[in-house]
Amino acid sequence: MDRSKPTQFGRAMGELGIEMIPSYSPQARGRRERLFRTLQGRLPNELAREGIADMGEANEYLVAYWPRFNAAFGVEAAGEGTAFVPLSDVRLDDIPCLGETRTVGNDNCVSYRGKRLQIAPQPHRIHYVRAKVRVHEYEDGSMSVFHDRLRLGRYDRQGCPLATSNGAGGTA
Repeated sequence: MDRSKPTQFGRAMGELGIEMIPSYSPQARGRRERLFRTLQGRLPNELAREGIADMGEANEYLVAYWPRFNAAFGVEAAGEGTAFVPLSDVRLDDIPCLGETRTVGNDNCVSYRGKRLQIAPQPHRIHYVRAKVRVHEYEDGSMSVFHDRLRLGRYDRQGCPLATSNGAGGTA
């Protein structure tokens, strides 16, 4: 496990400004495993006792089960108030996607999954040769290339550039 290379989930949490507290320690893993053991030991028995045999009924049952489970096993917070903070300047559309780092080639293109994504000249910079960029692939197969927070281009699922409202790449 390489802690310097986050998973896609870790990347998304970082972009949202959420600090993850991973359970690398044996004690933390033990707490998680005890919780799973409790759930795996209790839930099948509870569902069987109620005569529940299909997923729909089980999901309905869980709506009432979780409050009871939390009341029995929950622990009061150490302090009052909330730890939530307002969401900062984040593009939510760019969070639920695959994000991978690439290096721009000498032709000002980025290779990504067999496609060549051409970065158009930008108003503030002609090329990004050898720059580290991030490719985002969205659920619909479209992609974007970012340098830091600047979107350099948007592409359809075949890798063809899509028009943007503010020139070559834009910041949107």
